[in-house]
Amino acid sequence: MGRVGIYLTHPQVRIDPAVPVPDWGLTEEGLTRCVAAAGRMPDHQLHVVSSGERKALETAWPFGARAGVPVEVRPDMHENDRSATGYLPPDAFEAARIAFFTRPDVSFKGWETAVDAQSRILNEVRAVVSARPEDTILFCGHGGVGALLLAGLQGAPIGLEWDRGGGGHWFSFDLGTREIISDWHVIETLFA
Repeated sequence: MGRVGIYLTHPQVRIDPAVPVPDWGLTEEGLTRCVAAAGRMPDHQLHVVSSGERKALETAWPFGARAGVPVEVRPDMHENDRSATGYLPPDAFEAARIAFFTRPDVSFKGWETAVDAQSRILNEVRAVVSARPEDTILFCGHGGVGALLLAGLQGAPIGLEWDRGGGGHWFSFDLGTREIISDWHVIETLFA
């Protein structure tokens, strides 16, 4: 495997409206999916990076354990900041998600804009890549900023078409050229 970046979104989470969203962890099914994917990982040098949100960390830890490396935590890799509204029920969240991607320079009820979130995730990925010139890098994060990263790497406009919806998806890209190697796939195909 060459100098490849893999961006993996966390799978299923335990949704609890009484708990701040960044503190949600994975469900048993989500954790099982991560452990299975980590078990398929070939032996090679791999640097594992994660958002500081619990669900991303729980996604990253099995890969770090399998690779025998500590997980690098990058707090600025977090999902788009939605703290202004907190938890939204599914229908309200879907409307907010659509607004976020279709009006990228406008804040939805105090949310971080898509343009700002994209700039932040691109800067974080660039910083990690420049500090780890010899490694394949697995980034464990979130669907929203993952979609923004995928669009940004291609120089494409922000839009709903980049968002996979649901968790447990990955794409890969060349760390030198930023060229997309593979588009979104389910976690079950990672290292398969």
